[in-house]
Amino acid sequence: MVHRIPLRFQLVALQLGIVLVVLTAVGAVTIRMQEAQLRDAYKGRLIGVAESVARLPSVVDAFGTSSPAQTIAPIAEVIRQASHVTYVVVTDRNGVRQSHPNPEEIGKPVSTDPSVPLSGDIYVGTQTGTLGESWRVKVPIFDRAGTVIGTASVGVLESTLAADLYEDLPQLFGWLLGAALLSSLGAMYVSKLVWRRIYKLEPEDIAALLETRDAMLHGLGEGLVAVDAEGRVVLVNDEARRLLGVGEEIIGSPATASLEPGIHRLLAAGSSTEELVLSGERILLGKVNAATVDGREVGKVLILRDRTELHTMLRDRDGALDVTQALRAQAHEFANKLHVISGLLELGEQSKAVEYLGRSHSDAAFVNRPLAPGITDDGVRALLIAKSTVCAERGIDIVVDPDSVCSPDGTDDVITVLGNLIDNAVDAAGYDSTIAVVLAETPAGHRTLTVDDDGPGVPESDREAVFEAGVTSKEPDGINTRGFGLALVQRVARRREGAAAVSRSELGGACFTVSFTTAGPGVPGPGTAVPITKEAVLERL
Repeated sequence: MVHRIPLRFQLVALQLGIVLVVLTAVGAVTIRMQEAQLRDAYKGRLIGVAESVARLPSVVDAFGTSSPAQTIAPIAEVIRQASHVTYVVVTDRNGVRQSHPNPEEIGKPVSTDPSVPLSGDIYVGTQTGTLGESWRVKVPIFDRAGTVIGTASVGVLESTLAADLYEDLPQLFGWLLGAALLSSLGAMYVSKLVWRRIYKLEPEDIAALLETRDAMLHGLGEGLVAVDAEGRVVLVNDEARRLLGVGEEIIGSPATASLEPGIHRLLAAGSSTEELVLSGERILLGKVNAATVDGREVGKVLILRDRTELHTMLRDRDGALDVTQALRAQAHEFANKLHVISGLLELGEQSKAVEYLGRSHSDAAFVNRPLAPGITDDGVRALLIAKSTVCAERGIDIVVDPDSVCSPDGTDDVITVLGNLIDNAVDAAGYDSTIAVVLAETPAGHRTLTVDDDGPGVPESDREAVFEAGVTSKEPDGINTRGFGLALVQRVARRREGAAAVSRSELGGACFTVSFTTAGPGVPGPGTAVPITKEAVLERL
């Protein structure tokens, strides 16, 4: 079994390695710079000594005598000792030494090339002579006429330079060692701090936790959206992306720009109670929880559940209950009428029984009232018949324009829009009212649905707000399920490249007009359908 080195030890070793490399580089650069400074300092001194020798009148005049060395050698030795250099050598134009620290070398030619100073230039560099390797300067000696008559060479041994350099190294190494110790302590402290910040976990443990978290978050059947304290989206799981219709690109973006206004309002309110919100055409149940770390709030988490199917089921259940109650009332009414007919027959009043039967047949025919022949879609026909049955029980008449047209193509959205508009009209109009329905379409696939009622209508100032999610004039019912019907109508219309609008009805109430298409752009605007008039409604009743 392989034992892994703990993370904190790896961090310490890594930081110490970095410190060692940095300090070594710093030490090497410092030594190199110190050596360069030392050579520059010696260079200036050597040039000064060499030029002072070359300009001495006694040295220049000595070259005109028969034995220049007798004059030059003592002068050069005095200057050498006074300037603390290794040697001061003076040669004639033939390269023959006229002075040297070793008297035996006087009168002999130099061992290095004197051509540079003899040409009138100054030479600076390292060469190996009779005294060893040295850092030297050679300058020309001119007579009073300006002619080169010799050279003056001044130098210091490389070993002397090295000794001067090594003299300062202990202090440098002391500073470097102190820096290394301080860095080591800092490395251990930082490693321990990081180890504590990651809750004393090893990288393998962190990777396992991350994988588990991702598996849990993206495997949940509920949508999760997390925002930080600055309002930026930091996490969206798979279910939330499906429910909200967004992608990974919203991570890191402001919630105000990436989420729908209803979702953002719920996040901003931070309500811990569940509320219904609309996202696209989905009805979601949302709840916001505060995200806390070590007792401080660092953001918010929005939990979303899809309630579109549940909302549809509840609406269908309510419709089924209404139909059941209507049928129960009809059955009770028909039973009473049968009793009346039976009594008239027993009394021998056959003519009155027939007359009463005719009146009863006329009254009971509302469920079989013929629809417009142009409505050929069975789903729309069934919806209108069901709504007529429910409305008849409530004392509401639904009138369908006989010129209405609705083909079977793409009527799911028609059913959604028409059902919501009729339900809103029924709730708004109340007992003993009239609702008029007009369905129109063109061969290009443009559809227009108009639903009028004779209720109180919608104030002009509220005609745009009624299509916003959550806006309703009805009383709340626990978890507020009101205020989503017209919002869904508007969103279906926009998805189909259309629009929805409300205006004053000819019947005196509200006129809702929805236009959309399934065949592309070129949608007729709301209100293009011919509104049904009150006289026309009364004529068709």
